[in-house]
Amino acid sequence: VQLQASGGGLVQAGGSLRLSCVASGGGFGRYTAGWFRNTPEKEREFVAAVRTSAVKYADSVKYRFSISRDIAKNTVYLQMNSLKPEDTGDYYCAVEPRGLISSRMSAAEEYGSWGQGTQVTVSS
Repeated sequence: VQLQASGGGLVQAGGSLRLSCVASGGGFGRYTAGWFRNTPEKEREFVAAVRTSAVKYADSVKYRFSISRDIAKNTVYLQMNSLKPEDTGDYYCAVEPRGLISSRMSAAEEYGSWGQGTQVTVSS
């Protein structure tokens, strides 16, 4: 699976961005899809993940970020609202053909395919 992420940019604190990640190939509806980020403090920090009948968020982004997917378009989105300077980082999408159990949806090592990063910068 090849992934192409886009949508990063520079935004002021309190603003919004929407990231997109398009996957090649079929079977996307069965995948677990996630977003992770690299920040100056953490590498491959879990942000959010989605699979059939389950969505999971990191506590730091809960109620501000929303993950969704369009199976027909093989695309997963990350809507980011009320952005904070600490959200600054390189954001990566990842997919895994298996339907991961909830406790493993936040584990980067469970994902087999990764896209290139898209940079998000939030100014104060």
